[in-house]
Amino acid sequence: MVQSIPALKVKLSDLKDRFGLRWTEADDFFTDWLGNFPALTAEEIKALDRVKANYRYLLEYPIMESIVKMVVLSPLLDIAGFYAPPYRVTGEADVKVSAVDESEVIQGRIDVLIIQEQLWVTVIEAKNLEFSLTKVIPQTLAYMLAQPQPIRPTFGMVTNGSEFLFLKMLHGTSPQYGTSDVFSLRNRGNNLYPIVQILKHFGQLIAQGS
Repeated sequence: MVQSIPALKVKLSDLKDRFGLRWTEADDFFTDWLGNFPALTAEEIKALDRVKANYRYLLEYPIMESIVKMVVLSPLLDIAGFYAPPYRVTGEADVKVSAVDESEVIQGRIDVLIIQEQLWVTVIEAKNLEFSLTKVIPQTLAYMLAQPQPIRPTFGMVTNGSEFLFLKMLHGTSPQYGTSDVFSLRNRGNNLYPIVQILKHFGQLIAQGS
């Protein structure tokens, strides 16, 4: 009998034991978020400054997931180009991924899923500001394991509205994942600049591999 596990309850140890997923800190594993990316335009910088200003104002009040999506995520996806061809954004998508021995299935719904030609290219989790990023990483990795084209890397981003962390997964019999540094809107300057540059870069990498 196949056992169904809600994605929200998945732990990193579950993914390690059931799917063989391993975390790696190798310097050459996840370099895609590093590098000299094209500079942002003056219009993009102005828009990102406005996003941060809006967010900082909203910190005076409780910020729920729906507000995070509207005020922070939606503008970022727009500026990164994911609302234009060849990308298609689908929200609240059902996800199912089976364990190696197919005795268990992880099921759940993903908050924002970016699709290009029906392929998952970036997984983004938006959670209440009070949630730590570590609480949504296992869920996001579970979704990323369901990549229908395992020969290609899968990229993701988790955020609680204030902090952002990028993920990369390589599939195969022994899947591995790595993480970027944490970007925060509480840092000096505007960390939304590199976040958008990285998202744009991921989009280019995926489009080139399609």
